[in-house]
Amino acid sequence: MSRGPTSSYSSWLSFAIIGVIVAGGGAAFAYTAGWLSPHALTSQKLVDALAPASGAAPGHRRNHAKGICFTGEFEANGSGTSLSKASMLAAGKYAVVGRLNLGTPDPNASDATVRVRGIGIQITGADGQQWRSAMIDPPFFPVSTPGAFYELLVASASKDPEAMKRFAGAHPEIAAFGGWAKSAPWTASYAEDRFNSLNSFVFTNAAGAEQAVRWSLVPMGPATAIAPDDLAKRNADFLEQEIAERVKAGPVQWKMVVTLANPGDPTADPSKPWPNDRKAVDVGTLTATQIVAEDHGPCRDINFDPTVLPDGIRTSDDPFPAARSAAYAVSFDRRTAEAGSYPTR
Repeated sequence: MSRGPTSSYSSWLSFAIIGVIVAGGGAAFAYTAGWLSPHALTSQKLVDALAPASGAAPGHRRNHAKGICFTGEFEANGSGTSLSKASMLAAGKYAVVGRLNLGTPDPNASDATVRVRGIGIQITGADGQQWRSAMIDPPFFPVSTPGAFYELLVASASKDPEAMKRFAGAHPEIAAFGGWAKSAPWTASYAEDRFNSLNSFVFTNAAGAEQAVRWSLVPMGPATAIAPDDLAKRNADFLEQEIAERVKAGPVQWKMVVTLANPGDPTADPSKPWPNDRKAVDVGTLTATQIVAEDHGPCRDINFDPTVLPDGIRTSDDPFPAARSAAYAVSFDRRTAEAGSYPTR
């Protein structure tokens, strides 16, 4: 990526930054436990950096602030048991609480203005163990480390016109995300989006064999690309309204697909996608059967902490899940302390 101020560079970069900022809470967010000593980055500083210039919205998540709850089930087909002994991968049906959301700290943002969409799910096994996951629709994260993500937030908020150019020069991996943000199709429904874990985890089966994986939720129905200009003509809350109407008419489903790393594939860097030829295993179907407004919905007080994992799934050398867990905890503490400011219908 050139450091020169060309018009094409400015075009994609400005678009990418919008996507990056709103993507914030969906993929990783950074308690680095002193990695940047003596000016250590903490989860508090990271969450502070997520806030827009106008300040955080009281009572709301500090990012992915706009969302809607759903309930349903995960029906495992049993294929995952060869990879993991996690109870909810054994053939059967398991309760799910989820949240469809937009990657923005503004709970009143117009849906057509937010590039990144997300989903959080909590699957509860028959033994009571939980598998929580927060996924977004980009196929890779914009930067490679939690520290770089914090630097990106600081640069994007800076009044220095050279701040973003310096950041992009130091972190060339952001170019790929900029390309995605500019060219990836938009859909008119959460039901048509593919959501990706981005972070790497390790599955362990009953025999003790380990396998590095990433997972995705792949929509069962067809996806129709829509021009952003056409989306902009729709209601500011069209995604929530559309998914509520769609689920009322019938369940919405995604296939859960687990992608297996080959030896040597990067597991610590979510900005690096694995090659498309990696083996993928369909382990079951996620079904949304009821949509509930978040203000009184079952997902409102759930932290979709990616380190809440059942036996048979653990974190890898990817630093982001721990970073996200710490930042989510700070966000939870702040929004619960402000619960009286959360608007209810």
